[in-house]
Amino acid sequence: MFSVRMMVPADFDEVAELIFLSTNGYYEKHLGHSIFQCLPDDCRVFPEVYEDLDPGCGLVVEHPQTQMIVGSCFYHPRETHVSLGIMNVHPNYFGHGIAGLLLKHIIEYTDSRGLPLRLVSSALNLDSYSLYNRFGFLPAAIYQDMVVTVPGKGVPEHEGDALPRVREAGPSDLVAMGALEFEISGISRERDYCYFIENGDDIWHTVVSDDEEGNVDGFLVSVDHPASRMIGPGVARTPEAALAMLRVQLQRFKGKSVVFLVPASCPEVVKSAYKLGARNCELHFGQVRGDTQPVSGVVMPTFLPESG
Repeated sequence: MFSVRMMVPADFDEVAELIFLSTNGYYEKHLGHSIFQCLPDDCRVFPEVYEDLDPGCGLVVEHPQTQMIVGSCFYHPRETHVSLGIMNVHPNYFGHGIAGLLLKHIIEYTDSRGLPLRLVSSALNLDSYSLYNRFGFLPAAIYQDMVVTVPGKGVPEHEGDALPRVREAGPSDLVAMGALEFEISGISRERDYCYFIENGDDIWHTVVSDDEEGNVDGFLVSVDHPASRMIGPGVARTPEAALAMLRVQLQRFKGKSVVFLVPASCPEVVKSAYKLGARNCELHFGQVRGDTQPVSGVVMPTFLPESG
């Protein structure tokens, strides 16, 4: 019998290698390309960030004879929900029920607190979609994964009507960011925002958009690390605010390729991304097990940490 236990820092190297092998193994087999173009050790950023945010909220599955880690995942208790983070199974143990074993533990934890469980999962991976669907998850949103190589000189000047003002986020914005996300999507996770802003000199960068009265109208985070080069998470009341923040974040990645998720229901931002040279590289579903509310703005999720 495989056994589940809490992840500890001594597991991080093995978990990093598992994330690297499992993710690349799936994409190479089914889509013909790798996701991680870095070293396996670089994937330590996942357990390290998740442990910083939610100590003791990582799980591993051990092989009964060898004690080899054959599965791992993370879960994140927030004020309004629990978020399911990256889940991986060693390629040699696909089809052994390991993902379901991990998911059962997290559902029991979430149900005991009476909260919804949220995740973002690949629309191209029917195995994972079927797993989550069997356990009661329902798609609530479709996101287009868009990738763009930013020119060395940055993105060109915006043409057309003036975009909202964008500035660096600071600690004084935390309450407004939390209230805004709750208004737009019904979730709140101020601990995450604080982490992004406090660690801004490391790999994170957070900006906010102000409306005409100077109130926070949106926020958007980016991460620049060899194992995760993405823009998100973020929310905005309007497509114009989302686009203004996206353009500012893209300037951070001059000469690099970066991925961001745009809701398919927001054609204004999608079309603008095409004009900037972005192309679709995958589709993801935002899925929820439990109650959710309709989105009343633009939501741009990410995978580190997974925001649902």
